Amino acid sequence: MSDTITIALTKGRILKETLPLLSRAGIEPLEDVSKSRKLVFPTTADGVRLVIIRGTDVPTYVRHGAADVGVVGKDILLEHGAEGLYEPLDLGIARCRLMTAGPVGWVQNGARIRVATKFVNIAREYFARKGVHADVIKLYGAMELAPIMNLADLIVDIVDTGNTLRANGMEPLDEIASVSSRLIVNKAAMRSRYKGIQSLIDSLGAATETQ
Repeated sequence: MSDTITIALTKGRILKETLPLLSRAGIEPLEDVSKSRKLVFPTTADGVRLVIIRGTDVPTYVRHGAADVGVVGKDILLEHGAEGLYEPLDLGIARCRLMTAGPVGWVQNGARIRVATKFVNIAREYFARKGVHADVIKLYGAMELAPIMNLADLIVDIVDTGNTLRANGMEPLDEIASVSSRLIVNKAAMRSRYKGIQSLIDSLGAATETQ
């Protein structure tokens, strides 16, 4: 498999929006990924295979060379860093916003606030930049529950429609970053397989422009 280009894809919404882009670039899995329990898929493009993993693992696979190329949300890159990676393309898919949110009408009362999030590094940096003393609490899901249960004052989370926030008596406050999915490339692979990877970047860039 040494000459094969491996593309790491993020499970879930990003995968659903990436597959049509890949198809327009001439790359389609040889079987329906939504109906298979496999994680690695050969494709219609000679010498290209797909591996489907958790978003937080995509940069790790690409950074260590287990995958040559990956598709991952910008939020993951901001939280975990992009050392050892090129980020040549904004695919413009799975758009959302990384925001602070709190109970409707919330105002800060006291010198410190408690913030619940899975984006610990982003939150710490953001509140430090604003000069706010924030105790950051790491959670892995159901962020909206934290203020309801008095675990935290605010949350930092991905906001798409905002419906879940409203359903739980919360509202979005400040936007930290606009998020979309990015193509990332292993730096060593870019040098050793420049022709194949650059061709992939060009094809996906063209496919992105025709969305």
